[in-house]
Amino acid sequence: MRGDRYLNISSVTKSYPNPFGDEVAVVDDFNLTISKGEVISIIGHSGCGKSTVLNMVAGLIPVTLGGIILESKEVVDPGPDRAVVFQAPCLLPWLSSLENVLLGLKSAYPDKNKSEHEEIAKYCLFQVGLDGAMYKYPKEMSGGMQQRVGIARAIALKPKVLLLDEPFGRLDSLTRMELQDVILNILDIQKITTLLVTHDVDEAIYMADRICMMTNGPNAKVGKILDIDYSRPRNRDAILEEPSFYDFRQQLLQFLDDCEEEKNNNKNKILANTA
Repeated sequence: MRGDRYLNISSVTKSYPNPFGDEVAVVDDFNLTISKGEVISIIGHSGCGKSTVLNMVAGLIPVTLGGIILESKEVVDPGPDRAVVFQAPCLLPWLSSLENVLLGLKSAYPDKNKSEHEEIAKYCLFQVGLDGAMYKYPKEMSGGMQQRVGIARAIALKPKVLLLDEPFGRLDSLTRMELQDVILNILDIQKITTLLVTHDVDEAIYMADRICMMTNGPNAKVGKILDIDYSRPRNRDAILEEPSFYDFRQQLLQFLDDCEEEKNNNKNKILANTA
C-alpha cells in the first residue's frame, strides 16, 4: 500500500518575505507520500504550517520550491479533483442547502444535465444526514448542519483528494464526534484519499491510517510519522478499549511537548542574547 505514490509531496518549501524583504520558509523541505484511499492526519502546534501544506495541495497557494504530484500530474492550481472543507462552512447565505451543493457540479460533471446534477446533490445531502433539510437556508440551520452541507458539497465533486482543514473546530464535542463518523462512513464507501489537519490528538488517531507530526515553524517539516493500524470501518468504543490507543496518544503528546520545550528554549536563548 505504501508503495502507491498516489499523492506525492516532494521537498516542498513555502516562503514569504518578512518586513525586511528577506525570504522566510514557513514550511521547509516537507516530504510525504500518500497512497490511494489513505487517510492522513497532520498535527502540530499552531503556526507550524499545517494549513499551508493543505492549501498548497489544494492549489490555493503556490509552492516556492519542490513539487506536488497527484496521480502523475503536477498540482499548480485549484481543481475539482481536490475538494476542501474549511473550519467555517463558507456557504452562500442566499442559497439553500441543495443549491450550495450544486455549486461546482457543472464543471465537475460537464457531461451531465441539470436534473442529473440535482440527483447527485440530493444523494450527497442524504449521505450526510440532511435529506430533510435540502431546501433550508444557512440561517435556518445549526453550525453542525451547515458543516454537513459543506461536506456534502465537497464529496459531490467526487474528488481524488479530500482536504479537511480543522473541519470540526467550531463544533461542540458531541456534534464533532457525529461528523467524524459521517466522514469516516463516506470514506469507507468512496475510498477517497484524505488529508485532515487537526489539533485534536484523539481525532487524529480515530480517523487516520497515519499521522504526520510537524515540527515547529518557521522551517517546519515532517518530524515523525505514526502508523495507526486499526482496521476499517472504525468502531469508536472498540478503539477506546484498545491499550494501543493510549500508547499512540502518549507518543503524540510527547512529540508536541518536545516541540513546545524546544520553542521555549529557543525563545530563552534569543532573550539571553539580546539582554
